[in-house]
Formats: sequence, structure tokens, C-alpha cells
Amino acid sequence: MPIAHADYIAGLAKGLAVLESFDTERQRLNATLAAQRAGLTRAAARRHLLTLTELGYLETDGAFFWLAPKVLRFSGSYLASARLPRVIQPTLNRLAAHTGESFSAVVLDGEQVVIIARSGPTRLLAYGLHLGARLPAHATSTGRVLLAAKTRAELQAWMKGRDLPRLTPHTLVDGRAFRAAVATAREQDWAVASEEHELGVNALAVPLRDMQGRTVAALNVVAAPHRLTADALREGLLPMLQEAARELRPLL
Repeated sequence: MPIAHADYIAGLAKGLAVLESFDTERQRLNATLAAQRAGLTRAAARRHLLTLTELGYLETDGAFFWLAPKVLRFSGSYLASARLPRVIQPTLNRLAAHTGESFSAVVLDGEQVVIIARSGPTRLLAYGLHLGARLPAHATSTGRVLLAAKTRAELQAWMKGRDLPRLTPHTLVDGRAFRAAVATAREQDWAVASEEHELGVNALAVPLRDMQGRTVAALNVVAAPHRLTADALREGLLPMLQEAARELRPLL
């Protein structure tokens, strides 16, 4: 919900934009790079970097800055207090113990999906499946499932002016083809991404809905391609995910 202009604290927004400039691609930034990524002047970016360092959220060698452990306070507080991860976690643990695969619960945040709960081994992914990991929505099974919950007008607005970066030779980067993939996910109520985010990794996702029918998250399993075959989908993993989603629905 939009707020009144007088209630908007621009300095806070700029400081958070600087923090969000750090990611897996750019783990260390100087003032020039931070300014480019946060949309600020170099002078403004430098002041924010120095202030965040003084507050303990960044560390520096005098030229470059990087995130300090203190930033984990935010994610730790969320995971400790948010209801959704706590409700889903026992189901993820049960699925992982039963299959030996990695399972996650994921939500949509802008152009990315964010892992809010997970269970199982991380041996398959170079990026890992750690809590708080952010992945590009267009290249993930969870992203397609979550985007499928949008109306066609909402999806059109999400797609408008958005590039779909190629991450592997299999990534869908054509807008029309991507819309078709989302439409397929909406029709069949599940989605697969085959080596689109990372080579050697397939993922299958289903929506998690509450009792009002609203999609609140996505449940997915990640496996090597030889384990996530068509037969495996039909005979085991897909029915297992769908049953788990049905069991979770009264709790969401």
C-alpha cells in the first residue's frame, strides 16, 4: 500500500538499496560499484557505505566493502518469528528423510524467488540451497509456479520491460516462450525447470495454497537429471509433493 510522501524516509531507502547491492555476483563493492548498483551518486553511496560500516553491517579494507555477519540478524529474526517457515519445516524434513533429496519452500520477491525453509543435502547445487538464497524467478520451477498464480494482467505487468538473462544453454529467455511455460504451469498446477538455472540440476515445484485458495509459497524438490526423469515425476516425486501440499493447506 502506498504511503504518504511525508512518511517516506528516503535516506533509509537508500541505505537499504546499498545493502541490497551485495549479492553472490558482487560480494565486494567499492563506492563506484555500489553507486551504480543502488542508483546513487558516488558521494552518496560512499556515505552510506561508511555509515553501514560504522553500524557494523559492513566491513572494509579501506577501498572495498563487504557484508558483515551482523546482517544475519534480519534473516534470523524473520526465521525465528515468521509463521510460514515454522509450519512447513516438519513436512520438508519428512520428505527429505524419505527420499534423500533436497526440498525447499520458496516465495516470490520481485524478479527473484527466496528460500524461506529447506531440508536435505546440498551436494547438488554450487549455489547451495541455504536459507535466504535468492534465485532468478524466470529460471526456476518455483518462479513459474508462483507467477502462474498471478492474473494475466499481473503477469504482463511483471514481464513489462524485463530481461530474462540466459544462465545456461537451457534457460528460457524468449518472452513468448516464457509466458507459454507459465501458462502450462497454471494449467497443470506444477512446473519443471530442467537445467535452466544450473547445469546438472532439475527442479520440480507445486504451489502451496491456503484455505482461501491463495498461493502463499511454492514447494519444490531439486535433483540430478537422471533422478528427476519423466517416470520419477509420474510415479513418485510429483504425487508426493502434491500430497504434501494438500496436507499443509489447512495450516497455511
